[in-house]
Amino acid sequence: MDLNFTPEELAFRAEIRQWVAESLPKDLSHKVLNSLRLSRDDMQRWAKILGAKGWLGYGWPKQFGGPGWTAIQKHLFEEECALAGAPRIVPFGPVMVAPVIMAFGTPEQHQRFLPGIASGEVWWSQGYSEPGSGSDLASLKTRAERQGDKFIVNGQKTWTTLGQFGEWIFCLVRTSTEGKPQTGISFLLIDMKSPGITVRPIITLDGEHEVNEVFFDNVEVPAENLIGEENKGWTYAKHLLAHERTNIADVNRAKRELERLKRVARAEGVYDEPRFRDQIALLEVDVVALEMLVLRVLSAEKSGKQSLDIAGLLKIRGSEMQQRYTELMMLAAGPVTQLYAHEAMEAGWQGDFAGAAAVAPLAGTYFNMRKTTIYGGSNEVQRNIIAQTVLG
Repeated sequence: MDLNFTPEELAFRAEIRQWVAESLPKDLSHKVLNSLRLSRDDMQRWAKILGAKGWLGYGWPKQFGGPGWTAIQKHLFEEECALAGAPRIVPFGPVMVAPVIMAFGTPEQHQRFLPGIASGEVWWSQGYSEPGSGSDLASLKTRAERQGDKFIVNGQKTWTTLGQFGEWIFCLVRTSTEGKPQTGISFLLIDMKSPGITVRPIITLDGEHEVNEVFFDNVEVPAENLIGEENKGWTYAKHLLAHERTNIADVNRAKRELERLKRVARAEGVYDEPRFRDQIALLEVDVVALEMLVLRVLSAEKSGKQSLDIAGLLKIRGSEMQQRYTELMMLAAGPVTQLYAHEAMEAGWQGDFAGAAAVAPLAGTYFNMRKTTIYGGSNEVQRNIIAQTVLG
């Protein structure tokens, strides 16, 4: 195991860093570095800049128009973008559904869907979770009945992140009730402009409209939008989740937010307080340890060895750190963080606030991060999976 970067990899990092510095709009980086609200246009503007460079699908192989980067190069790209304050790539198109279309779609589906994803022009959403089917996803009930050359879809998806912007949605749907629950699921691509689709907002604890309920009422979906074989969708769903092995830890954002924590602590006069410095040091040690774990997985992939299936462990540690650094920021700013102002998430807000401008969004970020130990499979479920599959 070699965790050191080669001279070629360091040169690649320098190239990415320079390009990002020249290409990332300053107003976007200001919003990201200060946890201000990003609009749809903000997120799509950065996606289109990457798409024009051919880097929105940075994990794609060359045969599908990607750069063909190694696992190490993808990690360095993610890190440089995060540290510079680039908006996170909305993953549902380029990171999630695109690899499934590449692996299991037809040549016609490749030509129809991949170009719009690669350019950043088409916004995709994910239709997995349902009421009562979150961690136990195989119990999903949204039904798709085959009628000739189309499917009729009825049911509900929930927690659909940024679904209010979605133009297409990839869904797991039940096409059979025979056998094990996993064997009757299919993978459908659905145009969200189709009659019968209703998107209803769910307002989260921080007052944001980030997630949604999506209802399907006799929605007609052409059978040509089925990926792979009918009733084999569970296999494709697992393939999709495998593409989040390392970035689910979000270690690059943790490194960036650690520096933000230090800035807030200095501005609020608590950085030199020994007990508070101890907490920052403990967090920094854990961030470095998490990064080493990610690099260990990448080193194994680079050498062609089989790495441990530790995606669950990465998710647990990463999500807990997100909650820790947001809590420490709240503690650094003290009582003024109790004055939560939803409108303070807007760039340029000039409202009354007892503390510094940088403090105003802290409560919103703190509330938002309460979700991290629940989504993507709750940490309690992840610990059970690790106990059964890794520890034995």
